[in-house]
Amino acid sequence: MILLIECRHKFASEQELKGTTTYGDLGFRCIGKPGRYLTEFLICISQCGGSVAYLVFIGQNLASLFKLHGLTFASYIFLLVPIEIALSWIGSLSAFAPLSIFADICNLLAMGFVVKQDVQQAVGGDFSFRDRKAFNLGGFPFAGGMAVYCFEGFGMTLALEQSMRERRTFPMVLAISFAWITVVYILFATFGYIAYGDDTKDIITLNLPNDWTAIAVQIGLCLGLVFTLPIMVHPVCEIMEGKLKKKFWFQNFLNNDAESLITRLGNFGMYIGRAVLVIGLAVLASFVPSFGVLVSLVGSTVCALISFVLPASFHLTLLGSSLSFWQKGLDVLILLCGLLFAVYGTYTTIVGV
Repeated sequence: MILLIECRHKFASEQELKGTTTYGDLGFRCIGKPGRYLTEFLICISQCGGSVAYLVFIGQNLASLFKLHGLTFASYIFLLVPIEIALSWIGSLSAFAPLSIFADICNLLAMGFVVKQDVQQAVGGDFSFRDRKAFNLGGFPFAGGMAVYCFEGFGMTLALEQSMRERRTFPMVLAISFAWITVVYILFATFGYIAYGDDTKDIITLNLPNDWTAIAVQIGLCLGLVFTLPIMVHPVCEIMEGKLKKKFWFQNFLNNDAESLITRLGNFGMYIGRAVLVIGLAVLASFVPSFGVLVSLVGSTVCALISFVLPASFHLTLLGSSLSFWQKGLDVLILLCGLLFAVYGTYTTIVGV
C-alpha cells in the first residue's frame, strides 16, 4: 500500500492531475492500456469474489438458523437479492456512512459474543492442549490466502489517502490500523480454535449452540454484511459505468446542459446494470461449495496480484531510477514472493477442494 502511495505521488509530480488518481491510472502510466485493463479487471474480480463470499456467509448462517421446509442455502441468498439491488442503487459512498457504522456495531457485538462463547466452551469443556495440533505447515498456503483476503480493500488505498485532510499521516494511520486489526484477527482465531479444535468450521458461528445468544450473533453478522455488500460492489459499478460513459452511443443519453446530467433513460440503464450484477453474484454464490475454499482462492489469486505483484512492478517502473540497490531488491523480492504465493497458493487450494 505504501508503494502504491509513492507511485501516486511520483505520478502527480510528473504532470498536473485533474481529479483523483485511480489504481487503473497507475496501470496505464506504467504499461499503457493493457495495464489499465489488467488492473481494473483484477479489482473487479477481487471485489466480486468478496461480494460472493459475503452472500455465502449470509446464506449459510440463515440456512442454519431457519430450517424451513423447501428453503435451501441458495434460496436464502436469492431472498436477499431485492434488498441488495435497492442498496446498490445508492450512488454515493458517503451515503453509506450510517449503514457502515451500523454494520460495524453489529460486527463488534457479534465478535464479543463469539469470544464469550469460546471462553465458556474452553472452560466448561474437557479442554487440553494435547488435543490441539495448532500448527500444520502443509496448510500454510491455504491460511496465507485467507489472510491476504482478510485485509481486503486494497483497491481503495488511493481513494482513502486522497480523502484524508492530512495525507502525510496516512502511513502512520495505516500502520496503527493494520496492527490493531492483526491483533483482533489473531485473538479471535485463537479463542475459536481453543474452544473447538479441529472441529472448528470455516464459518465460526456455525459452531455456536442454538440458543438466543448465538441467534443474535448470527443475525447481527448477517445484517452487517447485508449493509456492507453494496460498498464491495461500488468499485465494480464505478469501473463498469466509467467505461460505459465513454462509449459514443451512450453519449446520446446525455443532456446538452452545462452539467451534462444523465437523463432518465441513462439512469435506468445504470440501475438495470447494477441489478444484473447483483443477480449474477447471487447465482455464483449459490454454486460455491465452501466458504473457506472460496476466500482462500480469491486471496491466493487476484488479491495476491493486486496487493504484491502490481504495486512492486509499478514502483520499479515509476521510481526505479531513483531507488537504491536495497530498495530495488525489496521491490523485486515482493514481486517474486507475490507471484510464487499466487501460483502455489492457488494450486494447493484447488487440489484441496
